[in-house]
Amino acid sequence: MYTEIVLETELRYAEALSDALLDVGALSAALEDADAGGSDEEPLFGEPGSEPLHKAWRSSRIVALFKEDVQVEPLLAVAAAAAGLPELPAWTARPVADADWVRETQAQFEPIAIAERLWIVPSWHARPIEAGPGAILLKLDPGLAFGTGAHPTTRLCLNWLLENVEPADRVIDYGCGSGILAIAARKLGARAACGTDIDPQAVRASIDNARDNQCEVSFVPAEELCPGSGDIVIANILSNPLQLLAPLLASLLAPHGRLVLSGVLERQADDVISAYRPWLDLAVWRADEGWVCLAGHRRDGMPL
Repeated sequence: MYTEIVLETELRYAEALSDALLDVGALSAALEDADAGGSDEEPLFGEPGSEPLHKAWRSSRIVALFKEDVQVEPLLAVAAAAAGLPELPAWTARPVADADWVRETQAQFEPIAIAERLWIVPSWHARPIEAGPGAILLKLDPGLAFGTGAHPTTRLCLNWLLENVEPADRVIDYGCGSGILAIAARKLGARAACGTDIDPQAVRASIDNARDNQCEVSFVPAEELCPGSGDIVIANILSNPLQLLAPLLASLLAPHGRLVLSGVLERQADDVISAYRPWLDLAVWRADEGWVCLAGHRRDGMPL
């Protein structure tokens, strides 16, 4: 058994109090938006270079876990003082039974139908009954690298590949995360696929995922990618990096090659399209929950 403590505090104290709770013996301390689910819910995210100054909310809830036999009130008082609070905020406690946390976590991840003939299935699940005999299954477990198929940007990219990959295509997945797009491209019939990521952990995860899918995909450092080698270059990153990468991603396209970009909010689409205009004309291919997928062909005869 464990004891779960829940308390709320202001933005200026939230991060310090969370750290102080860990210092006094909490097994974990998670910050949440106290207004989540209501009209005052506050989004908290940022792209590289524009991250929010504070990783907390105006009204923050802290959920901390202690061992059952610990007297928590004195520890909470010490943590509050260490964080600079004038007094200990109101708090609640409840017992939490021990559990098979692996099984509990796995239960949150069910097979995902990207389309009728493309499914993402965690390794602990059997083939979904709804998946027809011709359906393609991607075996993928949630991990430390981005890309499980649950996010709209990943779904958009997978659907684009599903509808557009041809047998002669060589596909480059730039910012591969879990490797899901490169693996999907191969399973959908592309003759070759490779991926790259600046995060070595993502590259390792991608290699493991390709092996688990019995799929021949290479994952290499970005500097090993050859200009003009991609019939399809696909990148699911974020708006700002995509704009900075425009010359590089354009240079990877083969003549008449197709570029596919996601990780772009609808309101950011025009800026990304403008960044690529010297090389190709991008347009919104499809939108999903406020995100868009942009696609376009390299202009004929345009030197890159």
